[in-house]
Amino acid sequence: MSATIDLSVSDSTPKDPASVRPTDAGGSVKARSVDFSYIDFLIIGATKSATTWLQRSLQQDPSVYMPDPELHYFSRNYDRGDDWYLSNFNGQGHRQLRGEKSNSYLDVPQAAERIKEKMPHARLIAQLRNPVDRAYSDYCMLYRRAEVDRDIAKYLDPRQAAGGRFLNGGLYFGQLQNYLERYSKEKLLVLFYEDLKTDAGAQLSRVRNFLNLSNELPPYPLTRKVKDKSEPVVSPRLRRMLNSLKPIVAPLRQTRGFKKLRSFIAGEVQYTPLSDDLRERMTEYYARETENLSALVGRDLTGWLRGEAIRRDHI
Repeated sequence: MSATIDLSVSDSTPKDPASVRPTDAGGSVKARSVDFSYIDFLIIGATKSATTWLQRSLQQDPSVYMPDPELHYFSRNYDRGDDWYLSNFNGQGHRQLRGEKSNSYLDVPQAAERIKEKMPHARLIAQLRNPVDRAYSDYCMLYRRAEVDRDIAKYLDPRQAAGGRFLNGGLYFGQLQNYLERYSKEKLLVLFYEDLKTDAGAQLSRVRNFLNLSNELPPYPLTRKVKDKSEPVVSPRLRRMLNSLKPIVAPLRQTRGFKKLRSFIAGEVQYTPLSDDLRERMTEYYARETENLSALVGRDLTGWLRGEAIRRDHI
């Protein structure tokens, strides 16, 4: 039996005639019990490709609802059950669109089939980035969290790290094929991080058009980075030393005293640089995947292999 959640809905603009909601004698929209069909779209990845920027920009539109933080339901939390997942959308029936972002949906193989089973109607959005830059950014993020050490080759060199999180995250062709075996191309919007850097407003407009959002209100993309690796943080080494104290200090994190103490010990993290030799090996590792992706999306992506910007024209 499919799980359902009660959503109280007020007047809203229907997406199409089939989605018109029943009203009572006074013309008010009735509350209705809904299931996965009430969720319209998913941002499926990729990690470290400015998908949080995309989510925050969409969340500025009051007609769109996206829960925080990432749910990772169809990838990491499937055992929590449908009721838990749907509860994250409770009370959002007045919105025109509901969706969510979980970057793990792109690189966890089981996610595509689970999503298709529950939401065959959903629209899917993938935003991709040069896979070498993406992997290095992912490494830096986990280094900031003290989850990896400074031995960068252990995590990014294909001779040692093939099959691991960092390199697997950039195997976009196989990941997209996994979805295109289940969804039509019309259901999947593939974007590129580099286009966002060039014209953020145009990138957000592509998304809004794909989601059939009204252009009556101009989109307002965020004008700053959502996550900045240059932001001062407690050093990874000190974080590891203090890890056992997390449960004790957690209730104090928002206090003035804690923030003042943190400002004294936080600093800009010094990351292990990505050497030319390591970049070259990673580029070679992704070469065939990039060529296949170019053919799939109809765009010349060979700039990724030369460390250059990708061309905007199609092939």
